[in-house]
Amino acid sequence: MNIAQKITAKCNDAFANPPVTIAFIGDSVTQGCFECDYSPEAGYFGPTEPEEAFAAKLGRMLHRLCPAAQINIINAGIGGDKAEGGLARFDRDVAPFHPDLVVIGYALNDCGHGPDYLDTYRAALRGLIEKSKALGAECILLTPNLMNDRVSPYLQKESLIGTARAFIHNHLDAYVTAARAIAAEEDVPVCDVYARWKAWQAAGVNTTELLANKLNHPLRELHDMTAYLLMETIFTA
Repeated sequence: MNIAQKITAKCNDAFANPPVTIAFIGDSVTQGCFECDYSPEAGYFGPTEPEEAFAAKLGRMLHRLCPAAQINIINAGIGGDKAEGGLARFDRDVAPFHPDLVVIGYALNDCGHGPDYLDTYRAALRGLIEKSKALGAECILLTPNLMNDRVSPYLQKESLIGTARAFIHNHLDAYVTAARAIAAEEDVPVCDVYARWKAWQAAGVNTTELLANKLNHPLRELHDMTAYLLMETIFTA
């Protein structure tokens, strides 16, 4: 990807080359949500820790590789967001920063609307890619982690237990398949986090216990893996 050359050029000659900006648009995982609770009044809620999210961790990894490079990280993730919402707010939350790279990560909330919402999801992803390219930015499509595949014994509230039961029967496979197809059509690299989680699940790993909220937010340590896979994509795609 050209972004890799921009980062190394800035590192090698900070005066001659402009800073590099990477923008992330997505949902609560992008934003940096981990443990959460639920109430009828507030819905799902919990503190956000953006410094523990993969966007910030990627920034720190890139600084280790290229310590003299100025790399600006823009985290435009919002909890509960879908690809359609990201498309609607792109011009406000991403475009003004003139990013060199946009990382797009959606599916966890979209898939809750079932198969009938797939066309809307596809159109929104395509729109996000097209808007990014219109800015002169490169794109990476980031697939999500798995959702829970069982009810964790650590869930105590009946409301969260009910959510976990509902999430077991999700349509995430279909949405990830659709996202990969859009990326191929648009010639955009995929950072396939989902494939890693599926491989662990197939090997017998209890992936539900790798979720901080036992529903859909990965543990802080798993954001390190996402950051590493993104760095690998930047330098090898």
